[in-house]
Amino acid sequence: MAVIFTRFVNIQNAINNNNFGSLKNTWNIVQYSGVIFKSYCVNNLKNNISFDNSKKGKKISKVMKIYLERSREYQNFIRKETLEYNIGKRNLAKMMGEDPDNFTKENIKNAISYLFPSGIYDKEARPMMADPEELYAREKEAEFNEDGRPHHFLYYTIKPNYYEILHKMVESITYLNKIEDKFLLINHKIDEDKKIDLNGSDWLEKSKLENILLEKLSDSEYEYFIKSMQRLADHPVSKHVEPFIMEYRKSLTKTNENIELPKPQYDNDNRPFVLIEKCQRKSSIGQVKVIGNGSGNITINGQDITYFSDMYCREQINDVIE
Repeated sequence: MAVIFTRFVNIQNAINNNNFGSLKNTWNIVQYSGVIFKSYCVNNLKNNISFDNSKKGKKISKVMKIYLERSREYQNFIRKETLEYNIGKRNLAKMMGEDPDNFTKENIKNAISYLFPSGIYDKEARPMMADPEELYAREKEAEFNEDGRPHHFLYYTIKPNYYEILHKMVESITYLNKIEDKFLLINHKIDEDKKIDLNGSDWLEKSKLENILLEKLSDSEYEYFIKSMQRLADHPVSKHVEPFIMEYRKSLTKTNENIELPKPQYDNDNRPFVLIEKCQRKSSIGQVKVIGNGSGNITINGQDITYFSDMYCREQINDVIE
């Protein structure tokens, strides 16, 4: 009969004191300590001690192994591309005579346009140098550990990132309600400046929200998200959670109200027209005349649009008219 126990003091004394030889059953005795303990096996028939340090290896399924390897490969790829991007950015800054540490994305864009001028109409086809995390489609990191346990506490909702935002909304509303209650207890009127001002911004489109969450959303889920965020923004003291709300809004392009639009004139046929002179392009200076109620024809120095042999120039004119 074998007796198994764990101990860090003299094992022989433990055997003598506990008189294991008279026992007929197997006992498990564990002494807890602040150090790592080992398991010892005492065989009372042969009166010898053997050590059992064998550990069962963790078994990982093939699917889990492939999943983890693919996630590691993606992380290594992004890490490698980011390193090359940072090296290229520093070299580009030195070429332009700028400080590499303060070389922004806008500086990179201007430098590429200067060094590699292109007449390609489609901007996405022009030379570019972008951050790998923006250039390549984002992928979720490994959502499991090697034991198959999910990292995210909302994993079993299928869309954990989406429901985590909803969870934060509820927490934010609860937090704002407590602040509002404090104002009501002292009969203090809540000023309008306690509410967030959403002018000049709009909610993110569905596609952009999906890119942030790395999850596909249905139309009803996106609509529920917008309604919930709007409810949070309409709270009387929503200013206290402004960073969270603005994280899912985009700034709108501000129009310059100081621009004076030319007033239309009228020709002999009583047709309105606008004449813009001194339109300079490099060393060329021209004028543009747009006639209302016209025939739709384009005349350039007495010729039609084929005056420009370059398709890029033709497309620019067509885009302005359309």
